[in-house]
Amino acid sequence: MTQPTPIRRDGHRPRLLDLFSCAGGAGTGYQRAGFEVTGVDIDEQPNYPFGHHVADAVEFAAEHAAEYDFIHASPPCQTHSTLTKGTNKGREYPDFLGPIRDVLTGSGRPFVIENVAGAPLRRDLVLCGEMFGLGVIRHRVFEVHGVTVQQPAHRPHRGRVAGMRHGQWYEGPYYAVYGEGGGKGTVAEWQQAMGITWTNVRREIAEAIPPAYTQWIGAQFLTREGMAAA
Repeated sequence: MTQPTPIRRDGHRPRLLDLFSCAGGAGTGYQRAGFEVTGVDIDEQPNYPFGHHVADAVEFAAEHAAEYDFIHASPPCQTHSTLTKGTNKGREYPDFLGPIRDVLTGSGRPFVIENVAGAPLRRDLVLCGEMFGLGVIRHRVFEVHGVTVQQPAHRPHRGRVAGMRHGQWYEGPYYAVYGEGGGKGTVAEWQQAMGITWTNVRREIAEAIPPAYTQWIGAQFLTREGMAAA
């Protein structure tokens, strides 16, 4: 049964601020849960499906975070990614985790920070594509403030990631959704694996998290917290 859209006392849907939005993987999940979504990214995001500001996410949050009911931040993950620690070792990337955590804590609003498994986040929630029947594994860690989100059971992976490894092709139920190299599946296969339909740009799909992750988080925030006091 479809759940009714939650409404605040002022007659509007609850507002979600999507920081470091990229093309909208996280924002789409929250929209599906019932939020009115506004994205912020330092770059133009022409395929972002909701209202969007081109701005420094930390600066925008410092000025506007208190205007929103819930905030999601997905700072760039290159600093903590496996690729940076391996193939790209020695490259330096800006680290936004500390600054955005400080700003959002000061806002007094409930928030979530998401990043890769190697990031220095509190592991309040760890999500995997297999938990939602997706064609990616894509483990992501969420530090959660001001709301309780249930941790789903981690289901055993069903097999290998499909693709070319050291000159040999492997079959499997998952795709490697990253990079530009060959042997990682077609754009259509990536879209289906991630649950992303509004963009066909490989880089945008690769940078996203599956909307199923944030729909899970957003739905629990709206159900457990309710909007009666908003």
